[in-house]
Amino acid sequence: MEQKFQKQLQQIITHGAFFENEPMSRHTTFGIGGPADIFVDVSSADEIRQICQLARSLEVPFFIVGNGSNLLVSDEGIRGLVIHLGKSFSEVERDGEIIKAQAGASLGKIARVALDASLTGFEFAAGIPGSFGGAVSMNAGAYGGEMKDILVDVDLLTPQGEIVTLKAEDMDLSYRHSIVFDKDYIVLGARIRLQPGQEQEIREKMDQLARARREKQPLEYPSAGSTFKRPTGYFAGKLIQDAGLKGYTVGGAMVSEKHAGFVVNHGGATAREVRFLICQVQKKIQDKFGVHMEPEVRFLGFEDEVVQ
Repeated sequence: MEQKFQKQLQQIITHGAFFENEPMSRHTTFGIGGPADIFVDVSSADEIRQICQLARSLEVPFFIVGNGSNLLVSDEGIRGLVIHLGKSFSEVERDGEIIKAQAGASLGKIARVALDASLTGFEFAAGIPGSFGGAVSMNAGAYGGEMKDILVDVDLLTPQGEIVTLKAEDMDLSYRHSIVFDKDYIVLGARIRLQPGQEQEIREKMDQLARARREKQPLEYPSAGSTFKRPTGYFAGKLIQDAGLKGYTVGGAMVSEKHAGFVVNHGGATAREVRFLICQVQKKIQDKFGVHMEPEVRFLGFEDEVVQ
């Protein structure tokens, strides 16, 4: 990568961190992924804006990642720049029933702020191992709740370098979808509105959902959470189970025996193995039931086409 780009990039990164050839296996919940040419940990919206403008001006490809909880990064890694929205960009503030958080804040951190303030409505997200920006981008949901139920507005960086705020109703929120990926926006932060509740009841609900996750999901193995979106009229896990694919293995990648909707890193899995397994599940479900299984996992760094 051009020295000019690296030098200018380091001048922008004043409080964050800059790494070359950073293994992405350290930054995904799958524990899989080759090196990114350059990996930067940013600390402000202005840093993000300047970095994106610089990368575009020099035609350097770049990718935004949060907690890496829904990513599969190729074994060859990522050519270009990875912009990490993490702990250095994770402030959470409360003003009455409104919680404002930066994109890098973990959902667990926001849940603790809500609990401490006796605010209810965020319990569904407390155990999702993702960042706030990712949750807003894909309208994350679980146990009957979704981000669209509580979202007020979102601060976004446009491809033109403008920072804009869109109201929730303008975000085109639907099942695992928002306007973010359609418009190539970057979520910088957002505001949610919760409701007054009883601290003990909120805590008990969070504990109940945490127990349900431990009992039903294969949390003992690295994964990217639910591998497939829910096909209309079906449940992904049940389709995979009915196809006899529980425990189906490719190298170190496996369809979980605990919950068929999860592909897990059973031990030393490569990205190639995980991807091949996902494609095999898609093919087998299509052949057996005539249903297309769309991955919920994002694929980064693959040069050839990834089946969606």
